[in-house]
Amino acid sequence: MQHFSRRNFFGVMGAGALAGAASQGRLHGQQQYPPAAPLTPVSPVETRSAVSLVKGADRRKNVLEALLAVDREVRPALRRKKYVVIKLNNVSTTNQLAATHVDALRGILDYLAPRFKGPVVVVESSAGETLEGFENFKYAQVIQEYKPRQVSLVDLNREKKYEVFTIVDRNIRPLAVRMAARMFDPDAFIISSAMLKTHNAVVATMSVKNMVIGSALHSVAGETPQWHDKRQFHARSAPAPTPQAPNFHAMNYNMATAARRLSSNWGAAVIDGFDGMEGNGPSNGT
Repeated sequence: MQHFSRRNFFGVMGAGALAGAASQGRLHGQQQYPPAAPLTPVSPVETRSAVSLVKGADRRKNVLEALLAVDREVRPALRRKKYVVIKLNNVSTTNQLAATHVDALRGILDYLAPRFKGPVVVVESSAGETLEGFENFKYAQVIQEYKPRQVSLVDLNREKKYEVFTIVDRNIRPLAVRMAARMFDPDAFIISSAMLKTHNAVVATMSVKNMVIGSALHSVAGETPQWHDKRQFHARSAPAPTPQAPNFHAMNYNMATAARRLSSNWGAAVIDGFDGMEGNGPSNGT
């Protein structure tokens, strides 16, 4: 009988395992692996959006000229739609740096006036009281200026028309949220109008966040029970008394899946950088 020490036993077993692997063709040694496949764009080049950049001393004129620069791409899609939705972005109802400027709205309406004869609906679902933002930022005044053009102003929270969409919570469990029905409407040509802002959760906000999280709804004053589906996108814990930070992976997943569902109706995005923001944005940016 052959005797093995513990060290010899494991040495023999290891050699046997290697021999078995080699006999089955699984031991490649210095074999060269094929080169990695070339990277391909996330989306085909021919489907990428046209972008225009305009600089000037007049915000309203800048917005108009930026849209005119991409008119060839915008107008064919605009003609196929029954009405236009201009999605404002009022993260704050009091801080102008975090809200669509009234002159940016005028610039968009100046572009649409000779090109689209149907209804134009200016909409928002702000994190706070939407009507307060409408009042503070003088949007109703603009509606009166363009009254012959069938322009109206709508608080999406008070309109109470929604579709249910499923996102995930911070523990990656499915969660149903209510999102404005107009943003799903294939008859609508949707234009995002937002300020370029710093953001304490996603670094910067431009257009996608306005179209996605800005489309989620919440209850209005006096409604019971109170609910706020906009906050669910950030995948936080229960809000009070000690809310946790967002689950950033879940939040970005929620934004990406909702954007994929909504983006077929997106027509154009105006990102207004006439005034810049720094610091703890969006609500407290300066």
